[in-house]
Amino acid sequence: MTDAAITVHTGARIDRIAPELHGHFAEHLGRCIYDGVRHDETADDEGFREDVFALLAALELPVLRWPGGCFADDYHWEDGVGPRAERPRRRNLFWAQGRRKLPEEPNAFGTDEFLRLCERLDAEPYLAVNVGSGDPQEAADWVEYCNYGGDTDLADRRRANGHEEPYGVRYWGLGNENWGCGGQMSPEQYAREYRRFATYVGTMDNLMVEEELELVACGFENHEWNRRFMAEVAESSWGVEFPLDHLTLHHYYGRGMSVAEADGDQYDRFLADALAMDDHVRRIAAAIDATASTRDVGVVVDEWGAWHTEARAESGLEQPGTVLDALAAAAVLDVFTRHSDVMTMANIAQTVNVLQCLVETDGDDAWARPTYHVFDLYAPHQGNEAVRTSVETPARSLADGDLPLVGASASTDDDGTYVTVTNLDCRDSRVVDLALAGRPVEDATAQVLFDGHDPDATVDADNADTFGPEELAVSADDGRLTVDLPPATAAAVSVR
Repeated sequence: MTDAAITVHTGARIDRIAPELHGHFAEHLGRCIYDGVRHDETADDEGFREDVFALLAALELPVLRWPGGCFADDYHWEDGVGPRAERPRRRNLFWAQGRRKLPEEPNAFGTDEFLRLCERLDAEPYLAVNVGSGDPQEAADWVEYCNYGGDTDLADRRRANGHEEPYGVRYWGLGNENWGCGGQMSPEQYAREYRRFATYVGTMDNLMVEEELELVACGFENHEWNRRFMAEVAESSWGVEFPLDHLTLHHYYGRGMSVAEADGDQYDRFLADALAMDDHVRRIAAAIDATASTRDVGVVVDEWGAWHTEARAESGLEQPGTVLDALAAAAVLDVFTRHSDVMTMANIAQTVNVLQCLVETDGDDAWARPTYHVFDLYAPHQGNEAVRTSVETPARSLADGDLPLVGASASTDDDGTYVTVTNLDCRDSRVVDLALAGRPVEDATAQVLFDGHDPDATVDADNADTFGPEELAVSADDGRLTVDLPPATAAAVSVR
């Protein structure tokens, strides 16, 4: 007897799953950059940690956002280019960072270092422009430095700093959390600032650069704020050339919870908060559709993930990497797949050592966290066509809603169908029936993550190898598949 039933409607296409939906984020915060991506601020040459690089390269990051975060709206890019010995040491207004946990920025890792890292990783760079304390001139100059191939002073400076050809940066975020740490702006105030910056940055691809720039505006979890922002932007004289390509929001969950001290009821509440991502995507898409009728504007979630009580400013926002967090990430990635018709990018926070990072370091050791394995398991969805799924699942009643205990998403390519499934029940196993509508299934393979691990299990250098995928038995009967999912697990089923 099965506990849940999943039907994959392979003919009901949603849209292509942009690889950027599995994107990442690195901020000058804690040990993310110094001692994370880079050895430390005194490292010679590029100073990349090859152990961290190898893990990230194996994951094939589609896009990487930098330099923040709150840090971005007090960052001036010219401080971080040129000979390192001549770069100024500046404040880090928002975060302590590095091994010494100082609120200081040495600028040893700047634009060229970041963009070379992206080149080595074959990842699209996504730069966050300083709107809070910067100005449009600074922003346009940054685009020129990165992307112009002519003979201006800024293009020549890039060449002198070691990169002859333009970097071709496509994604430019105009501000970060400008409703909060990026300037405490009202939506109307930010809209006016956004239009001002977009005038100069967005005009660069008319004559100055060959590639079309994609501009990202900063939205909010408060969706009335988004509606007012979009309405104010629409009041400009831009006409059909609506001046943004993407609108973003940030969604963190678990802020009042320590996984180590939580019980099963709190696990359920945490997972339900992660699934609230679905409502946020729907509501920001509705705010866009109500206003930007003259062009497509994509939804971006460029900061998301678990944020627990252990992650404090004085700890560099470090927190244990747990199975529960990874399970929530799997559920969120399923949400993104199901919304691939409106979503264009997402960036989990953050890449190394900070919040729900994928890679952790300690001295000379670097290892993958459970969330890393979720991203690896879900990678085959990238570039596929998302298709609709119907899930009949039991649910657990919570104080303010229900937690569906089984979730799924699916995609197809020329080779077959790829289905990801989560058992969000941290207490019991679930037997799941899987069918492809109108098509018998006789052969499939499957993998499962976290079988045998408790939800509060944490990873370290010694046990990291135990969190990887294992083969999952799949039985076929009368054209349908059945899998038995242990508690708190994520699985993938390949049907060829």
